[in-house]
Amino acid sequence: MGETRDWGLSEKNHSPFGTVGMKNRKHLVCSMPSVLTLDNVNVDNMTVLVRVDINCPLLPGTKSFLDITRIRAIVPTLNRLTSAKVVLLAHQSRPGKQDFTSTLGHSRELGRLLGRPVKWVDDLAGEKAMTAIEALECGEVLMLNNVRMYDEEIKTKGDFNTHSETTMVQNLASVADVFVYDAFACAHRSTPSGVGFTHLIPCVAGELMKNEMNQLDRALENPARPCIAVLGGIKVDDSILVADNMLRNNICDEFWPTGGVANLLLELSGVEIGPTNHDFLVNELGKMWHQTVETAKSLLSDFGEKIRLPVDVAANIEDNRVDLKIAELPIDAPIFDLGIQSIRNLSAAIKSAGTVHLNGPAGVFELPDFAFGTVEMLNACAETKGYVVVGGGHTSTLIAKHGLAKKMGHLSTGGGACLDYIAGKTLPAVASLEASAEAFTLDIGRSVDQ
Repeated sequence: MGETRDWGLSEKNHSPFGTVGMKNRKHLVCSMPSVLTLDNVNVDNMTVLVRVDINCPLLPGTKSFLDITRIRAIVPTLNRLTSAKVVLLAHQSRPGKQDFTSTLGHSRELGRLLGRPVKWVDDLAGEKAMTAIEALECGEVLMLNNVRMYDEEIKTKGDFNTHSETTMVQNLASVADVFVYDAFACAHRSTPSGVGFTHLIPCVAGELMKNEMNQLDRALENPARPCIAVLGGIKVDDSILVADNMLRNNICDEFWPTGGVANLLLELSGVEIGPTNHDFLVNELGKMWHQTVETAKSLLSDFGEKIRLPVDVAANIEDNRVDLKIAELPIDAPIFDLGIQSIRNLSAAIKSAGTVHLNGPAGVFELPDFAFGTVEMLNACAETKGYVVVGGGHTSTLIAKHGLAKKMGHLSTGGGACLDYIAGKTLPAVASLEASAEAFTLDIGRSVDQ
């Protein structure tokens, strides 16, 4: 790639990209990253690589799609690239999983949504892929095969430069002009297909990526009050870190733990939850147990008045739901849901909130007797006049299943990525976009309203 290349980028304001499409807010506590978007680049007649996350749940056996939310989510970005030659990088599951397949079915489903054919090649960066890319005409879309079928994608570890030195990145960068990152759901992972192009070609955020960061920042930087965080599920360590960031930076006014998060905080507050529930938490957290416990203890000590612990719980006793007041614990049976009064309290708080950060179910929703807390929590989110931000994963799937998606302020496509972003962690993909913006832009500090 030693030749001089015409990137096809705007020269306005003496910058290859012109003015930055998003404000540079690096100095704020919860800052919007200084990244470039499709608003800052002219892609006409260009070959554009687009990293997407269209990893979908598949029906065992037939491998038919159970949910195409993530495929549908990338359409706005592709609609911005109709004058370019588009090459899609994507994955489906990972090696060893039953739903680990090629991306052929995804290309067909995407073509149906776009209303035009999406080509597919059984290759990633070899001769077949290079030939297919070179043959593309403007307006055409080509999807490469599952990137996780290639060792470099799953085995390469290291910094941006290490990822850039892989054969797949070198080959693809040699035939592309611009890289668009639109895979928010895996933005917390450092892989060649996600961060390898950082310094080789200009990297910009797609419409999905831009919207995710904008909407999350809206709820983090200046949330309507009162702002509450409702965090549950089994990713207890992640939820505790999110709560720590939100409470210490005065983002949320109250923290309402549910699920395993609530069980941990109950135990650390002095409530005996029983050996079954304690052992489950220890096993789930594994090597993160001690660190998570220390952080949780600090939260209880520093922000006890803002943490709303359950007043009752529902245990699974011989396959029956039994509601118990906290004073009736411990019990040698698994706690699978919030109790009735706790559910009422949480629903009332959600309905009166100005902003709600929701991540994770309230209990074992897969069992009908213990889905009550989760269902009522989601119904309250649908009824509140406040702005509701929902993390991805099981919560988003449940909301879509119950037809409540349009009643939420923002339904994130990312599970782990959303949690990490809200927890204040640096996402590798965002760091890559920032670094590329600095490398290919002379005037990154300039914002649209200057």
